[in-house]
Amino acid sequence: MYKRLQHPLVAVAGALLLTLPFIALFVTHDFHLNPKTNIIPLTAVFVGGLAILGAAFLLAWGAETAEKDVPTAFAIAVLAVLAVAPEYAVDALYAWNAGAFEGTSRGIEAANLAIANMTGANRILIGLGWSGIALFTIYRAKRASDLAVIHRDGFLADAVSIDRDISLEIAFLLAATAYAFFIPLGGGIGIVDTLVLVGLYALYIGIIVRGDVEETDAHVGVPAYFQRYAKAPRIAVVLFLFIFSGAVIFEAVHPFALGLEELGTDFGIPSFFMIQWLAPLASESPELIVVAYLVNKARSTAGFNALISSKLNQWTLLVGTLAIVYSIAAGHIGTLSFDQKQAAEIWITAAQSFFAIAILANFEISAREAIALLVLFVSQVGAEFYVIQTYAGATAADLSLLILYVFTGIYVVLGLGLFVSRSGSLRDLLKHTSASVRGAFQGQQSEHAK
Repeated sequence: MYKRLQHPLVAVAGALLLTLPFIALFVTHDFHLNPKTNIIPLTAVFVGGLAILGAAFLLAWGAETAEKDVPTAFAIAVLAVLAVAPEYAVDALYAWNAGAFEGTSRGIEAANLAIANMTGANRILIGLGWSGIALFTIYRAKRASDLAVIHRDGFLADAVSIDRDISLEIAFLLAATAYAFFIPLGGGIGIVDTLVLVGLYALYIGIIVRGDVEETDAHVGVPAYFQRYAKAPRIAVVLFLFIFSGAVIFEAVHPFALGLEELGTDFGIPSFFMIQWLAPLASESPELIVVAYLVNKARSTAGFNALISSKLNQWTLLVGTLAIVYSIAAGHIGTLSFDQKQAAEIWITAAQSFFAIAILANFEISAREAIALLVLFVSQVGAEFYVIQTYAGATAADLSLLILYVFTGIYVVLGLGLFVSRSGSLRDLLKHTSASVRGAFQGQQSEHAK
């Protein structure tokens, strides 16, 4: 009986069961935060949260199973896109409203909310995601062996080593980050920004799909079970896991995020602050769950690769497609404009990304560096929350801008200091990236020659 309960399909059934309450409410058209229904915010958070949790596990198993048939980097890229699909959905909603109500106060507010939601999501991914997973990986290594963790003498000196094959993602992320500093100078996100950022991601995908299918670490549990299937049914299983989990996450995150916003409002938290921080935190949860799952299976390298890939696609695809959604809604090619506050939000987001990339330049992140990312993020958000709760009007706005500019400066100075001290590592990173690009295209040419 115990062995039956250990069967991989039992775990799959358990994950599917977590999604059923949400599906039942969704199918009956009753899953809305509407005063006329009996669905309350707490129910939305609970049922939607369970669905996201179950779908996240299915998503992780699908990506691991897919590694048998496609390049690992490509499988992780697909995982990263699907895991952050909720964030795309939420941000696209605000961008659409901005275009649909172009020129009105409602449209202007929606445009600012789109930027706030996007920058909040990107900063959460690094400030909580990268730092939290690094600290979790190091903590877990004290109880179970993990070859990705480097143990060193000294206070908080242990570090997580990063796979050098991720240099391609880091290099593209650095290019997107450098470009992001110039976006506010144009007064909004326009078609040129779309061409550059989406073009960067398309180029990245074009390179990694040319990679070889590599032998990965031995899988266990559900992925190992599905990988023993014949190729056709295995691919069918992967497609089902991707499509089903992606659809559930896409649909569940909206009521889940709205429920959180409603609960937060009950506690006196401003809606703008909720949309920038709490809604993205909800939409990023599948990604963090998936990565924590991988780390717990001693697949720390794959976990961090997924985090970096997620940051890359959010910083390119998410930002770049906002102008497309806006233009479709507006009925013409336009620019998603934003105010001075959101310009500052983009600068601090780019600065945080710059600092985080500098940390990874030597292909590792120490406990001290993870704590620095976490403390800087929490202190900035905490300082802004204190300001908006204590002051009002122009005073609050001015102080909020000052906080953003100060932390932007801190991130940039720290990042420059690390890049200067790690100039050798930066050269190695760029060389490794160049070799990866040459290898991908030479490999493709060799295949055509055959």
